[in-house]
Amino acid sequence: MEVRAVADLSPAERQALFSRDAGIDAVREDVEEIASRVREEGDAALREYARELDGVEVGAIEITDDAERAVETIDDDLRGAIETAIGNVKQFHERQLPDDWRAEFGRRELGRRFRPLSRVGAYVPGGEAAYPSSAVMTVVPATVAGVERVVVTTPPGDPPNPATLAAISLAGADAVYVAGGAQAVAALAYGTETVSPVEKIVGPGNRWVTAAKAAVRDDVAIDFLAGPSEVCVLCDESADPRFVAADLLAQAEHDPRASVVAVTDDVDLADEVVTEIERTVGERGRTETIESALSNDASGVFRTRSMSEAVAFCEEYAAEHLSIQAAQDEALLERISNAGSVFLGPCTPVAAGDYASGTNHVLPTGGGARVTGGLSVDSFLRATTVQRLSADALADLGGTIDTLARAEGLEAHAESVAVRLREYAETETETTASDDEGERFRE
Repeated sequence: MEVRAVADLSPAERQALFSRDAGIDAVREDVEEIASRVREEGDAALREYARELDGVEVGAIEITDDAERAVETIDDDLRGAIETAIGNVKQFHERQLPDDWRAEFGRRELGRRFRPLSRVGAYVPGGEAAYPSSAVMTVVPATVAGVERVVVTTPPGDPPNPATLAAISLAGADAVYVAGGAQAVAALAYGTETVSPVEKIVGPGNRWVTAAKAAVRDDVAIDFLAGPSEVCVLCDESADPRFVAADLLAQAEHDPRASVVAVTDDVDLADEVVTEIERTVGERGRTETIESALSNDASGVFRTRSMSEAVAFCEEYAAEHLSIQAAQDEALLERISNAGSVFLGPCTPVAAGDYASGTNHVLPTGGGARVTGGLSVDSFLRATTVQRLSADALADLGGTIDTLARAEGLEAHAESVAVRLREYAETETETTASDDEGERFRE
């Protein structure tokens, strides 16, 4: 691994760094076929794909009872860790709940109210591997938002991993289905004999899952299209190269296609980070995966001529995870807009947010942080505006509405206001005449 200067990057190198994609084009046609078969054949297709793609014979597709029983099979330390993570994530997401409100704007009463979605499906990666953290990150915010029914699909294992199942149950899912990959997403979108269709699908997954979310998003809402995981570490001479290297290696072990970047204006630090990576990479259990990620065209250690250039690099990179390990970290944060989640200071590894600090780890990748944030309570709410106008308030707006409606050629819009104003004017005239008559009678 070599240190590269940002100023010397070629257009092709910049393209690789700043135009990362989820890699779904290569599997798009296969995914569309899978989705079509699930839509037509239902449970039978889910079982066949489990046999063909996962090498597992699936009996019952709903395994909610198995998930509940799994809680009793995991050891106390693991259960305690899952419950701590759930508590922290719940606490943070409860702070996100918005209040309904109404306010007076002149003579107009306007407001906004928030209501949860009814049915949400979460995809939790798994199979023989354990991803209890993804269950926590997807199910808990939905329950906090008040979603009426939260269901989960997770890939089949032989048997399914008990840690994942236990986390799904403890997080509060209403139902659990054994289905993975594109076929699981299609089942959530279109329904099968066992799986009821949902209104929105959320959660991380591989490129097959991401391609499936892209294929069904005209029929069901999704959170966003996420690709391989990524981290950018913005650091200066005060950073500990061991910590920077550790964060890069941690993110690299996710996926051979993960993108891991460090950027600094300090030449010595850049060299020390590379040295530390090369010294410790062989000590990690997923060395082959890590080495593949480190050699990714969108990975590397980069040197800049100033911290301003480093900040500009980070803004263009728009990382899923941005770690700021620098003496003036708060000042640097003020200059950053494009990041999925930010980790400040030397004692805040990305792994804290991955598991238990309370923030959500389902985040936009591939530059998606330029336009959207990560999964949150907002992801499961819909906002409705509310308004009430008095006759006087409508009269205040009448001329404006009439002029704009007629400018757009929408005469009926204008008349819908005018008919009310005429009625209001007639009522006012009658009321005034009645008041005058009463006054004469009293005289």
